[in-house]
Amino acid sequence: MADTLTASALTLKDIARQAGVSLATVDRVLHNRPGVRPDTVRRVREAIERNSFQPHVAAAELARGRARRFAFVMPSGPNPFMQQIQDYLGEMSAWLSARRLGVETVATDVFDPSVLAASLEGLSDDYDGIAVVALDHPGVRAAIDDLVDAGAKVVTLVSDVPSSRRHHYVGIDNIAAGRAAGALVGRLVGQQSGKVAIVAGSQGLRDHAERIFGFNQVMASEFPGLSVLPVLEGRDEDGRSEQVLARLLGRHADIVGLYNVGAGTQGVARALSDAGRDKQVVFVGHDVTALTRRLLLQGVMDAAISQNPGHEARAAVRVLLALARGEPILREQEKIRIDIVMRDNLP
Repeated sequence: MADTLTASALTLKDIARQAGVSLATVDRVLHNRPGVRPDTVRRVREAIERNSFQPHVAAAELARGRARRFAFVMPSGPNPFMQQIQDYLGEMSAWLSARRLGVETVATDVFDPSVLAASLEGLSDDYDGIAVVALDHPGVRAAIDDLVDAGAKVVTLVSDVPSSRRHHYVGIDNIAAGRAAGALVGRLVGQQSGKVAIVAGSQGLRDHAERIFGFNQVMASEFPGLSVLPVLEGRDEDGRSEQVLARLLGRHADIVGLYNVGAGTQGVARALSDAGRDKQVVFVGHDVTALTRRLLLQGVMDAAISQNPGHEARAAVRVLLALARGEPILREQEKIRIDIVMRDNLP
C-alpha cells in the first residue's frame, strides 16, 4: 500500500520565522546584499539548507505546471535503517510540494525475488521515477529493465543491480564498507586466534554480498589467524538472526569476532547476551539507529559502519528529479560516504 506525502509549499516567510529574522533580511541574504550581520547570515543559510529550500528552483518548477510522481519500493518489516530513510522522505514534504512532486512508498518483501519483481511489475506507468532497494536476481533485473523500457527513470537504493539498465545507484561502496568492517574486527580482536561469525540478511542482496566479499578479502590477507565461519542468513529479522547465531555460538566456543552485515541487530545482540559473550566477542555492525546507539554505549557493539539515511533519501529524490528533467546529476553531491562510528564519537 502506498503512502503519499503531501504538504503546503515552504515559503520565504517560513524561512524567516525559523531563522528568527524579518522577511526583508532573508531577501538580503538570498541576494548577497550588505548590511546583515554574519551571525544572522549564518542562521538564515542554516534554515535554508535544513529545509533544502531553493526559492528560484521551486518557482520555476511551479511555473512549468508539471506534477511528477515517484515511487520508493522499500523492504517490508521493522528495519530501523530503512524506516529512517522513509522518515526523511516525510521530512522533505515541503520541498517536494514546492516542486510539484509526489513521493509514495511501496512496501514489499525484497528478500523474495518473485515478490519483489511482481511489485515492480505492478507499478502503474503513471510514475515518472522509481527508487528500489533491489535484489540482484534475473527476475528483478528483468522487471527493472521493463520499467526503463516503459519510460520510467529507475535508481537502485542501498542495494544495486548493476547488470540492469537502471539509471543510477544511490548508496555506499559496499565492498569498501565490508573491508572497513574486516579491518575493525581484526584489529579489535588483537592477538587472539579463533573464529569469526558473519550474519547477513541475504547473500542475494548485492549490498550484503559485496560487504561479505570485502570483509573476507581483509580477513584472508591481513588476519590469517582468524578463521571465518560460513555466512548465516537471518533475512534482517531479529528472531531469525537470534536463532541462527545462538546455534552457532553453541557449537563454537572459540568465536572471537562477529560481523552483522545488515539488520536483525537486536536478535544478534540477544544471542550474544544469552550466551554470556556480549562483552567477549568483538561485534561490528551497520548503521546508527536508536538500537545500535544503545548497544555501542553499553559496550555490546564495538563499532558501526554508518551511512547517512537522510543523505540517501534526498539524493535519491534529487537524482530522480534530475533524470526526469533531463538535467545532469551532481555526482559529487550525491556520493554517499562511509563513516565509522564508535561509542566515543557517536553523533
